[in-house]
Amino acid sequence: MIIRSWLFVPGDSDRKMEKGRANVADALILDLEDSVADTRQEIAREMTRDFLIANTDRSRQQLWVRINPLDNPLSLPDLAAIIQGAPNGIVLPKVFSAADVNKLADYLEILEVREGLPVGSTKIHCVSTETAASLLTFHTYLDGITDRLVAMTWGGEDLAASLGASDNRHPLTGEYDSPFLYAKTMCLATARAIEVQPVGVVVVDFRNLDELEADCLRDRRAGFIGKIAIHPGQTEVINRAFTPSDEDVAHAQKIIDVFAKNPGLGTIGIDGKMYDMPHLKQANNLLSLSEQIKSLG
Repeated sequence: MIIRSWLFVPGDSDRKMEKGRANVADALILDLEDSVADTRQEIAREMTRDFLIANTDRSRQQLWVRINPLDNPLSLPDLAAIIQGAPNGIVLPKVFSAADVNKLADYLEILEVREGLPVGSTKIHCVSTETAASLLTFHTYLDGITDRLVAMTWGGEDLAASLGASDNRHPLTGEYDSPFLYAKTMCLATARAIEVQPVGVVVVDFRNLDELEADCLRDRRAGFIGKIAIHPGQTEVINRAFTPSDEDVAHAQKIIDVFAKNPGLGTIGIDGKMYDMPHLKQANNLLSLSEQIKSLG
């Protein structure tokens, strides 16, 4: 299932979780990490578990949980508590390498057996670049990664702290500095190489919807599918930006149709422009994406 918008919601707020359920986001990320104070970890687990149990219909909106990092002693209690609610998946922060993702997969298998859930039903979305070490380990995903991993995003804020940077953007242009562009590029390339969904990073200025839309369109052109939201008001913009327009679909269908009518040609001309096999592949990918999004209802 393609997810366009992933909305963070604090796991210790019934009101915000219920409000999120009414949001147009394709998925909620019920957060047990950064948005929950250490003194409220236990109540956040209980509230998140109860919310999952009370919301079993995930046909319109999936429910995921961001746990604490695996090197934090809070992470295993997180998993042990919330798996009772059968979340669609786990968002794993501050990953060092694919070994962390595979370790989480092992934990999930044990907990699924304990709860009588189908083994493999709990998927994983990893935040691949929040640590300095993670920039050196993208190659580890290419060999033996768990098939529970279905999405990968990158992070610029925690990465800046890990690198000792005071900011992650150039003060004049506003563009990401080199280490963060590298993180973005490697996240996209790795996700595509292992055939999981590459997800765009958050836009922290949640009031600036024009900036959000521009960033979504940049991500979409680059090859990302979907984006993480930190505010309920961002999800409608994200959904729209990552939904192919009628014009996009019509143009893709035209490319496919012309190639189908000329099976012996590797290059065709349409409206004064030349198209070849990569364009045909892109057209098929766009139509497939459009159909998956339509299935969301």
